[in-house]
Amino acid sequence: MVNREIARVFGLVVALFALLIGFTSYRAVAHDFLTRFSGDTAYSENSNNRRSLLEEETQPRGLILSADGEDLAKSDNVGSESAPRYVRDYPLDDLFAHPVGYSYLDCGRSGLERFYNDALTGRSNEFGTIVDTLLGGTDQGDDLRSNLDVEAQQLATDALGGEPGSIVALEPQTGRVRVMVSVPSYDPNTVADQCSELNNAEGSPILNRATQALYPPGSTMKVITAAAALDSGEFEPTSTVDGRSGIDIGGVPLANFGGQSYGSVDLTTALTNSVNTVWGQVAEQLGARTMFEYMERFGMGEPPPLDLPSAELAPSGVFSKGEPLDAGDPVDIGRVAIGQERLLVTPLQMAEVAATVANGGVRMAPRLGDEVRARDGRVRDEIDPVEVRRVMKASSAEELTEMMANVVREGSGTAAALEGIEVAGKTGTAEVEGGATNQAWFIGFAPRDDPKMAVAVTIERTDGQGGTVAAPIAKEVLQELLQ
Repeated sequence: MVNREIARVFGLVVALFALLIGFTSYRAVAHDFLTRFSGDTAYSENSNNRRSLLEEETQPRGLILSADGEDLAKSDNVGSESAPRYVRDYPLDDLFAHPVGYSYLDCGRSGLERFYNDALTGRSNEFGTIVDTLLGGTDQGDDLRSNLDVEAQQLATDALGGEPGSIVALEPQTGRVRVMVSVPSYDPNTVADQCSELNNAEGSPILNRATQALYPPGSTMKVITAAAALDSGEFEPTSTVDGRSGIDIGGVPLANFGGQSYGSVDLTTALTNSVNTVWGQVAEQLGARTMFEYMERFGMGEPPPLDLPSAELAPSGVFSKGEPLDAGDPVDIGRVAIGQERLLVTPLQMAEVAATVANGGVRMAPRLGDEVRARDGRVRDEIDPVEVRRVMKASSAEELTEMMANVVREGSGTAAALEGIEVAGKTGTAEVEGGATNQAWFIGFAPRDDPKMAVAVTIERTDGQGGTVAAPIAKEVLQELLQ
């Protein structure tokens, strides 16, 4: 009788304990899962949820590594052996501040530190934490190997020479991001002591210009316009269009660079020499609906599918007072087609444009992370390439590749040419601040016949042009990554 009563009490305790675990698991796991899609703050990422943050400081987070295994983030014990307290250390200082991010008790997390927090802390959900605690075990973070290349990142950073701007380089066939530079940068080792100062610092060093800053793309947008023209079947590379300067586009005369008139030219020549009036007329003939369709195919209108927190990803597109516009809104589509009007893009978006053409018209999801490994070497998660969609036919991509190669062979992009390796690309120069300075661009890929790397370079507020300041930097980055 006594044994039966004890068994009942034991069963009741177990049931209540299971209920408690189930409730906490639902609240933590279900809420966190759903908020990844709603944009709300998950409990595990809430700065007021200090209990979990304090617990994490008692154990080392996993390493974040470069593609070749160099430490980008590690944990140092600043406590004692009996009472450990771990803090993050970033050995390369400001070099990877934006993609890697930071993780601190008072300042929260950003970058890869935040996106892969579950893996880096060794906790998949609250249920696992409770069980580990009851069993007397300790959590141990897994290591994250990234796709980032240390030498190429350093070269790209040095090439900008301290000028505000961004460089993104990725593999067309896999989406692996090898370089993600944003200047000015910051030292994540100092974040714990300078949270508010960094958030209000002049030049916005905390801003990841590669994924958050929005710039007018200038003539690099003509790559999307050309893709729409070729893939829709409305035009061919040999189709001819009036290239005179001063042709009415959207009811207002549009000039070519320097006021140069070309007469009747084919599309290949029009891209090589970046003839504004040709591409404005092409877009007007295609219509806003077709143009917006191809812009969306390339990824505009929504945040990129990159493994960074959603708050650090901005969508590209046409905006009015911060709100996105579509084909049904009053838009000067002829000027959108040449990178003007209210079109704004991120450097990552334009790197994806180049990569998509290079990959035969297939857009891949960009990826910073490569794999997650347990400390004992077991692979927990392989972050495989993901195909987003086919943007255009392979034949259209091949025609566009040849047109872009001609830009580097004899057009505005000759400064990006590599010895013995053919480069395909497009320059861009967008006037900003009333025409006083430029936003300079170059996007492209190489080798032309078997693309291994795509790149986007942009420089803020420069007196130079895309072909003179951005193209030479792209050349250096491509040369380093193609070695």
